[in-house]
Amino acid sequence: MRHTIAVLVENRPGVLVHIAGLIARRAFNIESITAGYTEEADVTRITIVVEGDNRNLEQVVNQLSKLVDVIKIVELTAEPLIERELALIKVKARPETRSDIVDIVEIFRAKIVDVNRETMVIELTGEETKIDALCEVLADHGIVEMVRTGKVALSRKPGAAKDSE
Repeated sequence: MRHTIAVLVENRPGVLVHIAGLIARRAFNIESITAGYTEEADVTRITIVVEGDNRNLEQVVNQLSKLVDVIKIVELTAEPLIERELALIKVKARPETRSDIVDIVEIFRAKIVDVNRETMVIELTGEETKIDALCEVLADHGIVEMVRTGKVALSRKPGAAKDSE
């Protein structure tokens, strides 16, 4: 099963590596891991998407909660949530195919962020399935390279993760 976990930690060097190592030692495959600042300057939010069963997840959460730098852990999988990913996709764009690519970009509500004689770079923010669908359509034009962020996620509940039970 796929699990999305939000971990609030003290903003200190080495914390992300320590957490990733702990999860890897528990035989979880980290599908996605992102870290970024929060509304509090000294707190970092790490969003982790892992594949594994509930029993192993419970063990990982217990181990993470013992780390000094961990402030709060919230398992978001069971909650209604908003998940987003960012992708930058460089695609071949010959003059005769550019208008087709522009049409595709508009359909997906993406943006063209760079153009040169041979390629276009497209930016898309959305759910994983939306990004996958765009990539599938753009494959016919020739994807030169692509980079995707990991998922970021917030609960749809009114409170903050740091205040949850």
